[in-house]
Amino acid sequence: MHPLRAYIGIGSNLDDPLAQVRAALQALAALPASQLSTCSPLYRSVPVGGPPGQPDYLNAVAALDTRLSADQLLRALQAIEAAQGRVRELRWGPRTLDLDLLLYADLVRDDAWLTLPHPRLQERAFVLYPLHDIAPGLELPGGGMLSKLLLKCPPQGLERLDSPTIAGTIKPPVPTP
Repeated sequence: MHPLRAYIGIGSNLDDPLAQVRAALQALAALPASQLSTCSPLYRSVPVGGPPGQPDYLNAVAALDTRLSADQLLRALQAIEAAQGRVRELRWGPRTLDLDLLLYADLVRDDAWLTLPHPRLQERAFVLYPLHDIAPGLELPGGGMLSKLLLKCPPQGLERLDSPTIAGTIKPPVPTP
């Protein structure tokens, strides 16, 4: 099987969000049968939904070339979240780490386990803008051109951070003998 391109949304607003995002990228880079291709710049966003008074989020989108199936990748993402202290208590509540499988090649799927493309992708500036940074010509399966979706999605308090990209700080995993 040739590697397929998956896009993963990354978000954190608890326990040193920058360190959480960096650790998540390190974990993505270490996934078996996968290679972290690139990561968007960081964005700061106000929480969407959930309880009032949450801290702002740090968000990014990563591109991953993988031979893992969509199901295997989703399980791996949930394991990374759990390893970084993610507790699923409150929908859209604060969290140490949120990893969303946004797109998996051109797969369209909607079942109890997984919906692809991600069901709210087209409404979320904190996903669309960083995704556009790394894949400006992307066409979403059944959703049209990413550049056209951006025109319908105002920044909604989104702030691109002028820090250097964090993808360059990720070291490839060291093979074990």
